[in-house]
Amino acid sequence: MTDDGYRSHFVTATDGLRLHLREYGDRTLPGPAVVCLPGLTRTAADFHPLACALANDPVHPRRVLALDYRGRGLSGYDSNPDHYSIPVELDDVLTVMTACEALPAVLIGTSRGGLITMAMAAARPTAIAGAVLNDIGPKIEAAGIARIKTYVGRAGSPPGFAEGAAGLREKFSGEFPDWTDEDWLAMAHRTWRQENGHLVPTYDQAIARALAAFDLSKPLPDMWPQFDALAHVPVMVIRGGLSDLLSAATVEAMREHHRGLEVIEVPRQGHAPDLAGDDVIARIAAFVARCTEAASA
Repeated sequence: MTDDGYRSHFVTATDGLRLHLREYGDRTLPGPAVVCLPGLTRTAADFHPLACALANDPVHPRRVLALDYRGRGLSGYDSNPDHYSIPVELDDVLTVMTACEALPAVLIGTSRGGLITMAMAAARPTAIAGAVLNDIGPKIEAAGIARIKTYVGRAGSPPGFAEGAAGLREKFSGEFPDWTDEDWLAMAHRTWRQENGHLVPTYDQAIARALAAFDLSKPLPDMWPQFDALAHVPVMVIRGGLSDLLSAATVEAMREHHRGLEVIEVPRQGHAPDLAGDDVIARIAAFVARCTEAASA
């Protein structure tokens, strides 16, 4: 266990690439583990406040795994950018969950992680004990994809973390108007890392290729069949009140498809809510407890 409250592990993917994950809490804890899946260019570090809170809950501590997909964080980079795809990443996630004896699990998927969660529901429904979809649903808004396309693969190398934080604030303050200087600096430390005296992005810039398949001149494909495959487990959807990727209308449609869907809207946050507020963490902890009860019923 590191001073930061987690252990780093590496698992070999089916094609030999090395995948990194953080493990919080004791692996002998009862009930399903919680597996956190980050956004397209994000890393396991995004879940640190939530993972610490769940693992150290005084009443119901949880084992939490937070993954770095291939090409992100401390995982190996793929020489073939076409492998930065949901089918390959789904196989990676299942490989990690199997190796860590974390099946079934409650999945918490932010954006890309939510798409992988829905794909898993269709491909391996028994792997899921519950799902939290953070600012993602079966219908994606084209405006959000268009905005994401403007910055993915263009992270650059700022001279220092303070300059990186200032750049992030300039670019994303409309989505997170209440973030403090400390919030932006923490985001900078999750976006770049020090390497040979320079700051480098924490993701492979070739991941921008993953967005090339989105033709914004045509309606985007939806994932309603995959979302419907979650009908057998509890599901929570979290929407940022300022989100341009998940619409309020889609959330309402999700309620119609999934009986008992739990919904949280995080005010004054865009895509994707940071899952760091005490109230949101408490709601997620209560939801995980509900999933545990359902799994043991």
